[in-house]
Amino acid sequence: MTDAVLPPDPYRWLEDADAPAVRAWTDRQDALYREAADGWRARPDAEARLAELSGRPGARSAPRPAGGRLFLTRSRPGAEHPELVVVEPSGAVRVLVDPVRADPSGSTTLERWEPSWDGRRLAYQLASGGTEDAVLLVLDVDSGRLLDGPVDRIRRSTVAWLPDGSGFYYVRRPHPSLHPGEGRYHRRVRLHLVGTDPERDPVVFGDGREKTQHYTVRISPEGRWLVISAAAGTAPRKDLWIADLTEGPPDKPRLRTVQEGVDARSALHVRPGTPADGRCYLTTDLHAPRGRVVVTTPGDPGPGTWTELIPQDPQAVLEDFVILDGAPPHPGPPHPVPARPVALVVRTRHAVSEITLHDLADGRPLGSVPLPSCGTVGPVRVDAAHAHQAWFVHTDFTTPPAVLRFDVRTGALDTWPVPGTGVPQQQQQQQQQQQPEPEPALETRQVTFTSRDGTAVRMFVIADPTTLTADGTPDHPRPTLLTGYGGFGQSLTPAYSPEAVTWVRAGGVFAVAGLRGGGEEGEEWHRAGTLDRKQNTFDDFHAAADHLVTAGWTTPRQLGVWGASNGGLLVGAALTQRPGSFAAAACLAPLLDMARYELAGMGPSWVGEYGTAADPRQLAGLLSYSPYHHVRPGTPYPAVLLAAFDGDTRVDPLHARKMTAALQSATTSGLPVLFRLERGTGHGARTASRRTALFADLLAFFTHHLT
Repeated sequence: MTDAVLPPDPYRWLEDADAPAVRAWTDRQDALYREAADGWRARPDAEARLAELSGRPGARSAPRPAGGRLFLTRSRPGAEHPELVVVEPSGAVRVLVDPVRADPSGSTTLERWEPSWDGRRLAYQLASGGTEDAVLLVLDVDSGRLLDGPVDRIRRSTVAWLPDGSGFYYVRRPHPSLHPGEGRYHRRVRLHLVGTDPERDPVVFGDGREKTQHYTVRISPEGRWLVISAAAGTAPRKDLWIADLTEGPPDKPRLRTVQEGVDARSALHVRPGTPADGRCYLTTDLHAPRGRVVVTTPGDPGPGTWTELIPQDPQAVLEDFVILDGAPPHPGPPHPVPARPVALVVRTRHAVSEITLHDLADGRPLGSVPLPSCGTVGPVRVDAAHAHQAWFVHTDFTTPPAVLRFDVRTGALDTWPVPGTGVPQQQQQQQQQQQPEPEPALETRQVTFTSRDGTAVRMFVIADPTTLTADGTPDHPRPTLLTGYGGFGQSLTPAYSPEAVTWVRAGGVFAVAGLRGGGEEGEEWHRAGTLDRKQNTFDDFHAAADHLVTAGWTTPRQLGVWGASNGGLLVGAALTQRPGSFAAAACLAPLLDMARYELAGMGPSWVGEYGTAADPRQLAGLLSYSPYHHVRPGTPYPAVLLAAFDGDTRVDPLHARKMTAALQSATTSGLPVLFRLERGTGHGARTASRRTALFADLLAFFTHHLT
């Protein structure tokens, strides 16, 4: 990439956050933002309502069984971060990790965690300042004593415990001095024995591979089968290997190729006690862009040996697969499910979750598990030792997450009460007596519209049913917020949204569009919004906005659009391609300069999604939509809010700075272009109060400009 092939870049000087001129510019923007925000009269009410909705106690993850114990994260009233707890067989609950105890400032977050198979040890990762750069620690669960760590240079590493808890496989970056300027890359799979020097941990896998490779590690419960996967950045394909650890020392596993160089994502599932010639299972999108389940053997696992067990559903995307033990514990009456192993399969049909059961022997359908609403099922957890029960979190846009437990032996699905999250029963009764009548339920519907090229696209619309006519149409146009993502194969499925509830209760409409580039309709849907097809994502978003107007939900004067991360790129493109289609726009942690995105943050990892500026043809594609390069002087842009976070190691705030300066110089509308910089936090997790403050600002900004 050379400057000679790039268009003018007048605000490149804003890329260096530490430069004195950039610091002075940021101070001026802080003052402008505070002045504008002081005039947003809706902010106090929005913040109070968001705090109420966000502060409700409950589970943040499904219980993870290990050694007769259950491990999970939960939220408590008023807590800034979820805490990690263990539930003993007796029902007693103990807090194992509370990020606020580790750091009272609240800037430390709990990242990945993994109990040992016997439940006696816990590996967990803490990151500070929003950077997502973590340290790994090991806790003795019985005593709460720290056994090991901190091990640095960790970023959301999977951990695969040896069966005796003596050590684990994990992923670590090398010391930055070994690869100057590339300290976030060159990961390696290593083996660590608890209590030993991590600098001496042997490299098990990764030497000589491309620098952006990400790895995951898993091990079967009895410790025989090690599975390693590798992917180049966020590319939609994985290489996969399996090793029999009985064939040699654990630091030198003999890896067999499951798939390598295959244009597909696959995941391997090995049951405890499986011999080399026994059956193991893969979920894969090879020759099945919506996903299927195949059978192979650990001893000869290549694609040539795969036999299809559960075929692709042409309208639903495979999301999860677990194996349940349907055998009854003792002779008794007939059971709803045959007394043999059962496959539980989670799919999303047009972004809404469903669960089906299948005979593990031949894949034939055995029935389905009814779910409480059109929502989303999270990862399913099963106890390897007692595999007749499955736990998962279920939620929708207006309902907080709840843990559900399914028992395949009885067919029962019930709500699992998250221990220790509530207030005493007497206090609950007093609060219930003091509360007004409950508000009527909000309505979520899924609508279908047509994009520019004729593709059918779906969108969730959340509204107050009292604002709808008898035939279900809106009574009149209302202030409406539209969001989307459309990238990296990530689906926008129904998930509890305090901001959506707050906006709709205040009289608005909230819409979530499932755009190409996402995963709502499988891998083909994802690829239809990548590389030289990225404009499809933006066209889908434009069509979503048009549909909301033509269907009577809103008007351009009452429509606001917002998105985060890749969704910030989406809104930036909408802003520069069709600035008159809406009245206000907000980009959070946005990617906006597509000619130079590879030079900062995690940009090199995203070449498979966007393309590279080093290729002249791909550079032309990037410049065809790069929002920063399409700001046109003399254009009456709508009101714009660009939010950035100084600890963001994924998307550098330079994108928001440069776009802010370009828009402020170009716009003729008289409407504000605001830059909101939040310090001490990053791209993802943050304290509850910081999240509430961010979205209170967002909703107040939109209220000010749409009503």
